[in-house]
Amino acid sequence: MKQKKIIINYEEYEDGENLSSKDLQLVIEATNALSGSYAPYSDFHVGAALMFENGGIVRGSNQENAAYPSGMCAERVAIFHAQSENPDAVIISLAITGRADHFISDEPITPCGSCRQVIAEIEKRQNKKIRIIMKGESGVTKIVSGIESLLPMMFHEEKLKKTK
Repeated sequence: MKQKKIIINYEEYEDGENLSSKDLQLVIEATNALSGSYAPYSDFHVGAALMFENGGIVRGSNQENAAYPSGMCAERVAIFHAQSENPDAVIISLAITGRADHFISDEPITPCGSCRQVIAEIEKRQNKKIRIIMKGESGVTKIVSGIESLLPMMFHEEKLKKTK
């Protein structure tokens, strides 16, 4: 048996200090996206904003539904909208933030497993990592360079190919 470690590197910023202007702009856009959130069941609102290489921005918010799992996370709303409208555009960064109705969300909002897998496939398809910026209502902002930091040993489509 061999024992191995997975090390995750990320940047951490105190309450938005020293964020680049582009990162700060994207966090503001993700915060603005919270207004479109529909979360009557969880009372947990999530906003996401992504930026293309050309500087264009697409926003998304979580959309719940009484018939779980018919709703969708903010990240996938933004990504799927972006891909359907701009299939050849390269996504360079994605900001995620959230707000709860009954408590202060002071931890960075991270993508769920399904969103991580979608981000992984987008990175593979565009052959470029996506910078992921995660922020709560307050507290630190964490940034990773590429989904592999959040989804080590990820599933890729090569695993679907059959050989005889």
